[in-house]
Amino acid sequence: MELKGIHHVSAITANALDNYHFYTKVLGMRLVKKTVNQDDTSMYHLFYADEIGRPGTDLTFFEINRAGTTYRGNNSISLTSLRVQDDEALQYWVDRFDSHSVKHNGIEEQFGRKVIYFEDKERQRLALISDETNEGVESGIPWKQSVVPQKYGITGLGPVRITVPNLLVTEHILVDVLKFRQMGSYLVDNHHEVFVFSTGKGGTGAEIHVEIDIDAEKERPGKGSVHHLALRVTDRTELEQWREIISAERLPNSGIVDRYYFQSLYFRERNGILIELATDGPGFATDESIEHLGESLALPPFLENQREDIERNLVPLYTKKD
Repeated sequence: MELKGIHHVSAITANALDNYHFYTKVLGMRLVKKTVNQDDTSMYHLFYADEIGRPGTDLTFFEINRAGTTYRGNNSISLTSLRVQDDEALQYWVDRFDSHSVKHNGIEEQFGRKVIYFEDKERQRLALISDETNEGVESGIPWKQSVVPQKYGITGLGPVRITVPNLLVTEHILVDVLKFRQMGSYLVDNHHEVFVFSTGKGGTGAEIHVEIDIDAEKERPGKGSVHHLALRVTDRTELEQWREIISAERLPNSGIVDRYYFQSLYFRERNGILIELATDGPGFATDESIEHLGESLALPPFLENQREDIERNLVPLYTKKD
């Protein structure tokens, strides 16, 4: 039994409408699900992904209207990367970022791959990573109706970087418990070492990068921070087996939670990183057709009887014709 790669990353925004504009109109991702946080239905939960929301392509956001500034630091998920098909696509993105006044560092190299580090308006830490030389987990397929030409479009999630003060406790969870493989390391900022761990078929869609920073204070999250990362599990049967493994490690966990579009298990590793294990299915077409994903407020059946109250408390997010 082996985890298949990155499933999704969930972050925080203070403004759903601005967030929607950036990720669909600038980055060209598709809004595949407009729903609410199932644990707090007063806030949106927006899912951006490839053409149909394949597992491994979802970048999601919880809207917390009063979210303050993120004070960056340790014990955090510190970088989310997004895949593109080749180096040529990165040059397209340099030009696009410049035309949209997106802060970026130009094309650099990371672990033998070309990348562009950039930020959204809330200083969410992001990177585009080229799959020019990549082998491993298959990418998604960009949406044909995107504002970005399909050959340059974002194809899914790449490596997720976490920053911690102590490698050993995180390495134990990744290698001994979750069965990742250590693949090597590289430097960032000329002195912080980042260790690369891989699972499943490997490659950009199946890596966690662990940056070691022994000096930084613990991050204080807010808008522009990442809440958790999720890893892919085939189905409910495997998820139940992972629950036994996590419990045997004496890691406090949520037990299995039905998120309707997938089933999940949440736990924190001992450096405080919140990790979710999530099944590949049933997927986002469960309650909407593929042609109309994300156009209406979708609620799982157990929230449907609260629809009127939920919609009354949400600021309208117009997405169909804007």
